[in-house]
Amino acid sequence: MRLRHPDGTAVHLGYCTNVHPAEDLAGIVGQLDRYARPVRERLGADRLGLGLWLAHDVARELASCPAAVARLRAELGARGLEVVTLNGFPYQGFHAPVVKHAVYLPDWASDERLAYTLDLADVLAGLLPDDVPHGSISTLPLAWRDPWDAGRRAAAGQRIRALEEGLAKRAARDGRPVRVGFEPEPGCVVETVGQIERELTGLGGDLLGLCLDVCHLAVSFEDPSLVLAKVAAAGLAVVKVQASCALQADDPADPAVRDALAAFVEPRFLHQTRESGAGGAAHAADDLAEALSGPGALPGAAPWRVHFHVPLHAPPEPPLAGTSAVLEQTLAVLFGGPEALADHVEVETYTWSVLPAALRPAGADALVAGIAAEVAWAAGTLTRLGLQEVAA
Repeated sequence: MRLRHPDGTAVHLGYCTNVHPAEDLAGIVGQLDRYARPVRERLGADRLGLGLWLAHDVARELASCPAAVARLRAELGARGLEVVTLNGFPYQGFHAPVVKHAVYLPDWASDERLAYTLDLADVLAGLLPDDVPHGSISTLPLAWRDPWDAGRRAAAGQRIRALEEGLAKRAARDGRPVRVGFEPEPGCVVETVGQIERELTGLGGDLLGLCLDVCHLAVSFEDPSLVLAKVAAAGLAVVKVQASCALQADDPADPAVRDALAAFVEPRFLHQTRESGAGGAAHAADDLAEALSGPGALPGAAPWRVHFHVPLHAPPEPPLAGTSAVLEQTLAVLFGGPEALADHVEVETYTWSVLPAALRPAGADALVAGIAAEVAWAAGTLTRLGLQEVAA
């Protein structure tokens, strides 16, 4: 979907396909028919954006064959779909039975991460609609925090400078830049949005910036207005916004609340948990199961937020909640003023398949309905801020 901000900026809204497990080209095209086109039709939209996730092997395949990229673009267009952004955080195996810390590998200290991201930039340059001035790619916040030392930091810095050079060459060649946004996440080298300027200030100009995942921001108990002002003061662009909500428990000491939280413990993804404190998160656990019990259990004396992406339009029933208020506040900061501070918005609820059984969609049609409802929620929030949907 495309919307227009009162300042004239075209704002692209779509959903991220990392919710689907396909990791080869045939599977990706198949999911366009099974999910993406039905989502668009359910929304009644002429055109729907996809935040396409391409695992390493298919990204390499496409980057080495411009004709294959052109065919994929034609497949998208035939279904009323378009791509202005790619999710370059998971490298591969995102729907393996156990992902956890593997999602951070390879990290930015490695040549593999650099090569993958530059492949994605090549692919995206060929997928961009003709009237779109730039593309965006989201990537991980350098690495998981451990192991991380001066040597790995220096290696990552070299790869980021090489990324900047590669993106600049592509922009000069193609006439349209592809920008990369680093995505702060709890537990990583760059854990909070407030830390992003420490790593990126002075690098990349308009080509490197922030991917703002609002679930991550909420888990860290960051204030959207304050951290976005800090990002702007550092001269960093918000390259991409991931519209997402975290799981919240206001009274984690209550046995009923703990039982409800336990239903969200699952083996595939990491669910970092933070307990609020003065000025931010006071206590941390790397996974929800660890927060609930064991030597690293959190005190439970103040509200918790959990890195578990819950549907935007359907927060959990009490005694739990979601952080939709944080998402609404963040979108208001970005789009409610006289100028749009971003232009790519991606609904990124990749956790539909691991929700508690009672909340999990039963089949493809139910997942389509859920994704469409999320995109409609995001579109409604943006239109209430003064944006208007633009027909194809």
